[in-house]
Amino acid sequence: MITIIVLFCLYPSVLGEEYGNLEFNDNIDEIFSDLEPDSVGHRVPRQVNKLESKPHIIDFKVKTTIISRYAFTAVSCTMINRVSAAKEGVFQIQIPAAAYISNFTMIIGGRVYPSEVREKEKKLKGKKKEAKKPGNGAKADNIEMETFRIAASIPGKNKATFLLAYEELLQRRLGKYEHVTSVRPQQLVSKLSVEVNIVEHSEITYLETPQLRNGRTSSSANTANPNSKPEAPLSTVVNRTKTTCKVTFSPNIVQQARIARNGMLGDFVVRYDVERELGIGDIQVLNGYFVHYFAPKDLPAVPKNVVFVIDTSASMVGTKIRQTKEALFTILKDLRPEDHFNIVSFSNRIKVWQQGKLVPVTPDNIRDAKKFIYLLSPSGGTNINGGIQTGAALLSDYKASHRRTQGSVSLIIFLTDGRPTVGETQSSNILSNTKEAVQEQSCLFSIGIGNDVDYRLLERMALENCGMMRRIYEDADARTMLKGFYDEIGTPLLSDIHIDYTEDTVEYVTQKLFTNYFNGSEIVIAGKLSDQSTDSLHVQVKASNSDKSIMLETDVPLQDKAKEVEKNIKSLVNTTTEKDYIERLWGYLSVKELLQSRLRSESSRERKTLSDQAKNLSLTYNFVTPVTSMVIEQPDIQMDKPRDDDADDADPLDEEHREKPQSLHRNTKQPDVSMKKPEKKIIISKTSADGDPHFVVDFPLSKMAVCFNINGEPGDVLRLVTDHKNSGVTVNGKLVGAPAPVNSHKKQRTYFSTITIMVSKPQRSYIEITPRKVILDSKDRMVLPCDKTSAVERDGLAVSIVGKSNITVTVQGSVSFVILVHHYKNPAPYQRDHLGFYISSSKGLSSDSHGLLGQFLYQEVSITEMPVNVTIHESLLNGTKSNQEPQSPSTVLKLKDRLVPAVKKQRKIHRGRHQVDCWFVKNNAAKLIDGVYQDYVVSHLFDTTTGSDTTNEL
Repeated sequence: MITIIVLFCLYPSVLGEEYGNLEFNDNIDEIFSDLEPDSVGHRVPRQVNKLESKPHIIDFKVKTTIISRYAFTAVSCTMINRVSAAKEGVFQIQIPAAAYISNFTMIIGGRVYPSEVREKEKKLKGKKKEAKKPGNGAKADNIEMETFRIAASIPGKNKATFLLAYEELLQRRLGKYEHVTSVRPQQLVSKLSVEVNIVEHSEITYLETPQLRNGRTSSSANTANPNSKPEAPLSTVVNRTKTTCKVTFSPNIVQQARIARNGMLGDFVVRYDVERELGIGDIQVLNGYFVHYFAPKDLPAVPKNVVFVIDTSASMVGTKIRQTKEALFTILKDLRPEDHFNIVSFSNRIKVWQQGKLVPVTPDNIRDAKKFIYLLSPSGGTNINGGIQTGAALLSDYKASHRRTQGSVSLIIFLTDGRPTVGETQSSNILSNTKEAVQEQSCLFSIGIGNDVDYRLLERMALENCGMMRRIYEDADARTMLKGFYDEIGTPLLSDIHIDYTEDTVEYVTQKLFTNYFNGSEIVIAGKLSDQSTDSLHVQVKASNSDKSIMLETDVPLQDKAKEVEKNIKSLVNTTTEKDYIERLWGYLSVKELLQSRLRSESSRERKTLSDQAKNLSLTYNFVTPVTSMVIEQPDIQMDKPRDDDADDADPLDEEHREKPQSLHRNTKQPDVSMKKPEKKIIISKTSADGDPHFVVDFPLSKMAVCFNINGEPGDVLRLVTDHKNSGVTVNGKLVGAPAPVNSHKKQRTYFSTITIMVSKPQRSYIEITPRKVILDSKDRMVLPCDKTSAVERDGLAVSIVGKSNITVTVQGSVSFVILVHHYKNPAPYQRDHLGFYISSSKGLSSDSHGLLGQFLYQEVSITEMPVNVTIHESLLNGTKSNQEPQSPSTVLKLKDRLVPAVKKQRKIHRGRHQVDCWFVKNNAAKLIDGVYQDYVVSHLFDTTTGSDTTNEL
């Protein structure tokens, strides 16, 4: 029996009750203190005494591929249990808080235990909510690492491998992107490697790999000497070209012991930047999606009006107030002559340095401000509401009396280490008061220090007022982190940024309006192209720089951009998932923005709508988010009860969703659909593509069937049916690869992992089907799970799902396709979850239909015999015969005046329930299909272009 205990600290209650519980666990040292090897001399310890009874990690690998700032990370950890009795093995790794897990798999004793991302179950009524430690689980953007932990019982004399994958969009801060890999396997490892591959569209202008980082500091904190590059960690190797880079870190066991004998090596950091394009920025296009990176440079700084609101309550005494003062002294020196500022302190009392005004930056004012800060003395309670109200009033009054500040940027930098204890203490009232006081005239940036802060309150205050929140840990260098955070927002270059695209060309675009753009940062926008055949996209950027208006616009050649991106990644990116990086980046951003919108929302109905949209996108891209759960479907699992901190009907202040302030501009109205129970009976059809894939074509008029195989490559998208010009229907299928079984004559197997059905009449609709879900994208986007029975019908398009069995898609009542869902509970290495495609009704398809299956719908075929020594070419010549005597007849098919060799076979379809007698054509259906099978390989799943698959007839 295998017993699994999952502890997962990205989001609470990630596993359902019947499977397990995910919970926060930050105290790694305490948990694993007994794993430290005995201290010896210069010799590397064998880790026998304390580790002999514990499974030993023999291989620990982390590989990251960063494609235009979007990072795919795969972690592999293999451990062995050398004793006869079963022992518990623990896999634990820290991952960036901004990342989303996209896959987790365990292989224990040769058996595969995959995970599945599902909708999070709602909190049960009457269930008591667990008390939470104040501040537990709060996020602080991607400078914080969160811990993924799972413990599994490994049978004696056996191995276990843990595979984890996660994705994140790297944020640009202070002119650099930073990728962090946690290298803390808890013990010395004989094979340890970290590999970071960077593939960029523009030239990589800066690259550094500083020493391993331990402790909590942010990338923005490293500002001591920005021009100097720190020495790379021991065993680091860097290979780079103009636009690519490969960084490897592979210390041997002796080198690991020199760093840390307990295996806690630290964070392996890679920082880089790329060349900036002038004008509107860098736009990349791939597979029907686009991403726009906008980071202008060489602009004059916009003057700023800033009020520092500082907590001086009694809890700030000691290190906190000392480090805060030191940071403020440094920040004051960085203020520009054109800036204006003031300082407010709050505890029981509110103190204002300069009453009723903001003062310019002069040597005298800086000196007096430092004196005011130096004399601040912590005492009393925490009046958060009073401090913010005072700071907001100072800015409002200043702006009202100084009309010439129209082109300036107003900021409130708010710092506290506790919860409200004086004055207004209700979080909801503080939020509404803050919003009313700020009145969208300034942006509030909140900073929390320590573990006693109400981070949910601080983040929502920032989100509702165009700012962001940053967390500083109790044991962190607050002085350095405060200064680093200010450096990120201290140089505004643009304000009121509007980025627009041709309306009828794009859809589902992420945030397009930004209050400020700060030096060294980057604006990222992603969206979907309405029509992939469109030649150009008009882009317009409007913004303000001081008292000047800036407008940039251009027409982007979409087809050229798509070809350029495909060429750039073709030989450098291997997996299908990575090749869809722009679409996944769009999904990542969209989920983040929906969760932020949900956090800001004051309406329970709107929060429910936003939750559903975020959930659907999370399921589409297999992301573990606050609205989804990761479960491991395995019979012998022991779990704790889940925590339900994220129920949809909970107060938004109790939610654990802290993301950056962005919003997705999409229609939030629920689609008008009719739901009805689907019929479980489906029409049996022979014309199909199922399995490896095996194609069967039924010729009812000829009363016979023909079959063939297509040996495509993993990642190929095959055109199955196309009648785009007439009925408006196109069907494509994407292949996924798997190793061939032992002793097989094949080198590999391929299956259909995704089927897409495009309908252009009466309106454009897309249906994407995978073994896990069905995505219906028309006026609105819907995601339906394949394991639940449901049906949707609208605008002449019907989708009917029989849970864990099949999906029927009917177009205008006259075209019907059935897709079988094949799931493997414990798949063999050569098996993959896949789909089978069957044409159930083709009445609505025209005689011009084509594709690997569509070209035969209105054809007839006949059988003839001919001597084996008579070539097909000779038989087509009038009166030409071979001089040799016929030896024995061979069977050929006659189709479109072509003679095709064939042999009699039997095929099983519909999961082996039906057997079909068919004539089998070898060599990828050579001479049976028009042209060759490569003519049916299209560029992407949503490709509806015609031409290549209707030519080259023989």
